[in-house]
Amino acid sequence: MAEMQGLVERLERAVGRLELLSAGSHRPPGDCGEVNGVNGGVAPSVEAFDKLMNSMVAEFLKKSRILAGDVETHAEMVHSAFQAQRAFLLMASQYQQPQEGPVASTASALSVLSLGPGLLPPPPPPPPPGPPPLFESEDRKEGSSPSRSALFAQLNQGEAITKGLRHVTDEQKTYKNPSLRTHGGQTPSPTKSHSPGPKSPQSHPPKKHAPVLELEGKKWRVEYQEGRNDLVISETELRQVAYIFKCSKSTLQMKGKINSIIIDNCKKFGLVFDNVVGIVEVINSKDIQMQVMGRVPTISINKTEGCHIYLSEDALDCEIVSAKSSEMNVLIPQDGDYREFPVPEQFKTAWDGSKLVTEPTEIMVSERPPKPLS
Repeated sequence: MAEMQGLVERLERAVGRLELLSAGSHRPPGDCGEVNGVNGGVAPSVEAFDKLMNSMVAEFLKKSRILAGDVETHAEMVHSAFQAQRAFLLMASQYQQPQEGPVASTASALSVLSLGPGLLPPPPPPPPPGPPPLFESEDRKEGSSPSRSALFAQLNQGEAITKGLRHVTDEQKTYKNPSLRTHGGQTPSPTKSHSPGPKSPQSHPPKKHAPVLELEGKKWRVEYQEGRNDLVISETELRQVAYIFKCSKSTLQMKGKINSIIIDNCKKFGLVFDNVVGIVEVINSKDIQMQVMGRVPTISINKTEGCHIYLSEDALDCEIVSAKSSEMNVLIPQDGDYREFPVPEQFKTAWDGSKLVTEPTEIMVSERPPKPLS
């Protein structure tokens, strides 16, 4: 509250100084006298300001005094500011427009503002001009650089520019000296020294994992088996599943009835099973053989290269779903032997006038299928 009262007093002192300056012109207050050679009353700007003071400002002061307290104090500060502004307008209207030439300096502005403690400090000086455009200076530098001038001078030589090239002998040509290809390219130039590059990191051998063949809850885990052709799971249940992972050069026989089987990331792996009530999936594998002794409704092959499926008489209604795979063959029993039927890998698509029609291309049927696993 004390700070606001101090501000009101400072504004009142400033108004008093401006009124003294106005009175120093030896004219009665409110009378412009002779302005720019014309004798008249109050200037239009002062008259318009008085209308504003007598209407909106007066209404603001009246309502603020009713509210009292800080609102009334703030209103008195606003009133003092308006009075100071009117005194300034009145004084400005009583003098002729000054002539143009020097710009007011910071020192002169500070001397004017130092009339009293109630006035606000002057604004800071404008910032210095920014740096010149970056690209323009760079273009000028590049245009005048000696290296660029030398480059254009070489290009203007025409056919004479090839005189500076070094002759490559037959011993340095890779197509005439195959031994250079095995040693990493051409022989180094005698005029240049080659520093040895960073050595490539040595490749570490793959980590060996312990083979796994165990029942974990309801899942049979067969993992990291290698070179085993005697793997057998004889005790199976309908609720169990089997997951075969990272096995190579091995064969597994599963007896009984199981829910589903998954073969993942295996190579040269064989599987013989009796019955599967769900699905047999082959994923990311290579050179897989499986033989169905009983029944299986669906076999899925995905991202696999080489898969031979031997079906039994009871599994001829099995559905085979394949995607992104190759070298797939289904072997059907006929007259005590098996006949091989390849799964289509190529398809042709044509427009029949209303839609696209896709059908497999014809593939020759093999007459000599491989022998079954059992």
